[in-house]
Amino acid sequence: MRRILCLSLGLCSAVLAQSPPPSPDVENAIHRLPEQYREAARSFLHIGNESLAAIQKESDPKWTNDAIAMIFSNPEGRSFLMKQLESEPDSRLRTSILAAAETRERSGPSNALSPAEIAIVEKHASGDPDPKTAVTALSVISLAHRLDEIHLLEARRKLGDSTELSNLQRSRYTPVWEIRNPHFNYEPPPLFSVGPLDKPIRVLAFGDFGTGSKGQVQDASAMLAYHKEHPFDFGLTLGDNFYNAGLNSPDDPRWQTQWEQLYGPLEIKFYPIYGNHDYGDTDSPAAELAYSAKSKSWVFPAAYYTFTAGAAQFFAIDNIRLTDTELAWLDKELSKSTAKWKIVYGHYHIYSATRGDETSLIERLLPILEKNHVQIYLNGHDHNMQEARTESSVHFFTSGAGGAGLYDMQPTYKKSIFKDKQFGFTVLEIDAQHVDVIFVDMDGKEVYRTHIAS
Repeated sequence: MRRILCLSLGLCSAVLAQSPPPSPDVENAIHRLPEQYREAARSFLHIGNESLAAIQKESDPKWTNDAIAMIFSNPEGRSFLMKQLESEPDSRLRTSILAAAETRERSGPSNALSPAEIAIVEKHASGDPDPKTAVTALSVISLAHRLDEIHLLEARRKLGDSTELSNLQRSRYTPVWEIRNPHFNYEPPPLFSVGPLDKPIRVLAFGDFGTGSKGQVQDASAMLAYHKEHPFDFGLTLGDNFYNAGLNSPDDPRWQTQWEQLYGPLEIKFYPIYGNHDYGDTDSPAAELAYSAKSKSWVFPAAYYTFTAGAAQFFAIDNIRLTDTELAWLDKELSKSTAKWKIVYGHYHIYSATRGDETSLIERLLPILEKNHVQIYLNGHDHNMQEARTESSVHFFTSGAGGAGLYDMQPTYKKSIFKDKQFGFTVLEIDAQHVDVIFVDMDGKEVYRTHIAS
């Protein structure tokens, strides 16, 4: 099984079955790590050429911290590190492990530490001889307690909400990066239409693109060439619009070089969503919404929203911070929809040959999609093109090959219908009788098509 997660450095943690031995350069990088962590690095890290070049420029302590964070991102690696934490004699390494735990704890309930792991952290919070290590452990414990408090408050709000309860959640439990995006940006506009409801439409979709890489430029050129032969009515972005941490101003020059110059020539409107990298800077979520006032092509009215076009209704969701409020909105809007086709798009995958099954979305999001007869779920996040099929009535498509470094996929992932590791984009051709979902590579060639009939 291979399971990959990427951080800002561009490294990927992976569990590899029968993986080939590392190259000499990779082995040299691994030998820069403390001896007791080298075997874990061989087991859980996949280091590509671009990542290796970045590692070679880093100091040994920085590379060690990055490697530990990557190892912690994998369940088996996390188990190894938590056991190592109990006996690690070096305070710097103990602090690094706890910092990785803190990062995972901040990322949400699906990555929360188990009671047994919390017990280990508590020992360091109360008794570690190094003050810095103890402070880091205390921060992890504080985050864990905060999650428990959030769950209690959310349970109480379901019994009957009030201004006091709502204000408490927003003022005390909303992370800093959410506070910097004003509360009203999480209030979706009423349903709107972007075109006639009685005509066929062709839609462009892609995610994980804002790098300025050669792959992004070539992919954008292929979109324009395809558009000249098969015109798009509008486009969707599937998140991670700008790396590594979004853009913190609507006046950032990268709006021109990595958006307008590449996608403006299409002369269509795009309806974006956030990816996890778009939340990387505290000002980025608000800046990406504010840019709508400056652009003819970028239409981002709120963190989540819905609109109709042709025979379809599209539901743009923010599943980076997927709240109960947003889920209730989605359930309500889906239930009201009279569209022939219901298409939901969010950044994170539900099923993927790269990362496997996302249990938190399977538990919280998928039942709403199935109950309301959603036919298509589109996502980015994994830098490749995929279709996954399960017993669900929903068809699952990944389109994250817009320009960021490409990801591998598990060769034996049983839910895969199609997978391709190259830059490309997705086209949806929609009328009242069918939806065709088409993957196109960066040379403009159609590599896969699924036909979904009514």
